[in-house]
Amino acid sequence: MSGVAGLLRDLADVGRASSGGYARFAWTTADLTLREWFVAEAAARGLDVTVDRAGNQWAWWGDPDADGPGVVTGSHLDSVPGGGAFDGPLGVASAFAAVDLLRARGVRPARPLGVVNFSDEEGARFGLACLGSRAVTGTAGADRLLGLRDDDGDTLADVLARAGLDPAGYGRDAEALARVGTFVELHVEQGRYLADLTGDDEAPVAVASAIWPHGRWRVDLHGEANHAGTTPLAHRHDPMLDLAGLIQEVRAAAGSADALATVAKVSVEPNGVNAIPSRVRAWIDSRAPREDAVHRVLADLSGYGPVEESWSPATVFDPALAARLADVVGRPAGGAAAPVIGTGAGHDAGILAAAGVPTAMLFVRNPTGASHTPTEHAEETDCEAGVVALADVLTDLLGEAA
Repeated sequence: MSGVAGLLRDLADVGRASSGGYARFAWTTADLTLREWFVAEAAARGLDVTVDRAGNQWAWWGDPDADGPGVVTGSHLDSVPGGGAFDGPLGVASAFAAVDLLRARGVRPARPLGVVNFSDEEGARFGLACLGSRAVTGTAGADRLLGLRDDDGDTLADVLARAGLDPAGYGRDAEALARVGTFVELHVEQGRYLADLTGDDEAPVAVASAIWPHGRWRVDLHGEANHAGTTPLAHRHDPMLDLAGLIQEVRAAAGSADALATVAKVSVEPNGVNAIPSRVRAWIDSRAPREDAVHRVLADLSGYGPVEESWSPATVFDPALAARLADVVGRPAGGAAAPVIGTGAGHDAGILAAAGVPTAMLFVRNPTGASHTPTEHAEETDCEAGVVALADVLTDLLGEAA
């Protein structure tokens, strides 16, 4: 079997964009190719694959219906526009590599072990992050999700039907959830906490303490379409000027509230180079360590009428479980516990934790500190350390068969 680096190399050309990053959007050709790869890797290990009512893929070592609930690990394979090679795929590849390592160690789990690929975690196609985990847990209703449209105007229901899934069955899957006793997600760190540690504090792997509260809001800015070459400046009603003001105010509001916020996606109508726009639609992403800080950002922007499209409250992982896993992972330098850190990035782990599933996360060091960009990176030795840490954690959670 390939190690984690080999598994990632197998995916390196799938969905590669001209930017050097990736365009692996849910249910596109690239994503379907990745789903086929998942099935093939599971089959190579003799794992039984199922697909739940939300389109998430599960590969099982053991029978979770007869002997479960089991322990599940994994992540997602889709990307943001121009995303990096590690956000998501590192967790899925490390899960398969951890299965290989457990078998090489002669581990005989007392409970079933699952590997999962959650669909559409990034929300790049339909605008709602963690769509697959929200659907399977029932956090978001099927009717709302199926009506979401991509930039081409296709609904999720249309896209699922073309991919061979039945939209009528889409949504919460209590049977699939009942198989999950504990979920552990390994992910590349989307920041530089681990990269900045030195000396005895240096560590390639950390354990998550919490996910910050975060949300996305839509703002519609209305203007009047007209000819760009003939309309006097005094007679123009150009919503792009309002957009420029919004961008500045978002930045100022975030700084004032000690939060993070950005306007990162914009849609312009009619989007002609020689036409004054009739409407600009902009999306705001805001997050902070505390919910009140995010709410202060949006309060400062109330004049723009932001409409909430998604909201994820803070996820605080079980402190006792996090501390236990930090001891299991440890630090290579001196045997002390691994760092326990929070993150501003959202994950499927947060959705499952909110649904009542005991959940933990591991982060692998990212020397660039960058994510959602081609410069996102993890050294091969750190990825291997992540697999060892994940295998150790899984061994602790699974127990040994007599």
